[in-house]
Amino acid sequence: MKPNHHLDDATLLSYSAGALPTALAVVAATHLERCAACRARLLDADRIGGVLMQQQRIDAPADDARAAMLALLDAEPATAPAAMPADLMEEADPDRLPAALQPWFGHSLRALRWKRVAPGVQRIRAGSIAGGELMLLRIAPGSKLPLHSHGGNELTVILDGAYDDMLGHFGPGDVADLDGQTQHQPVTSPGVPCICVAATDAPLKFSGWVARTLQPLFGF
Repeated sequence: MKPNHHLDDATLLSYSAGALPTALAVVAATHLERCAACRARLLDADRIGGVLMQQQRIDAPADDARAAMLALLDAEPATAPAAMPADLMEEADPDRLPAALQPWFGHSLRALRWKRVAPGVQRIRAGSIAGGELMLLRIAPGSKLPLHSHGGNELTVILDGAYDDMLGHFGPGDVADLDGQTQHQPVTSPGVPCICVAATDAPLKFSGWVARTLQPLFGF
């Protein structure tokens, strides 16, 4: 299944430049493993980034150079998507975690040891990681998470299952690339749990007073 939701241009540029915090970069890499369209855009970003550096050396206006780069990323990829390396083709084994997650969570989905943090919500934290919080979430089918916004940036990639919110339907491989202006309330689809990997660089901001009161216990 091809992803329908993709990385934002700014996120892709930061990833290409090695400027994303580690937690966010891990989630971006997870999406890139499954998304040929974003891999092609990343190749363009890598190539154009070299041109941008040369332009800056000859004192070209930085805003003009960045605008030109974003315009090229919005266009159809000039090159064919890179073939996925053999060690990233995990879809044949639904138990195997994406390669980008294995250094943090291991290889096997079945071997994960989940911790319940709220009714219908289980979590595994990656431990100490520079620049943010990296976690796996397992949310029961048909669950409605509290309405919230973001104190900073959040990247979430669906590994299995799905959810819906005001931004649309998110299924396996899709990435939710959210900033501090986005408010949403995911509702997981019926049938199977929604398993996703999420990274944030600041705490979430819950709207309801009950969720705000319990937030320190949940650690979100």
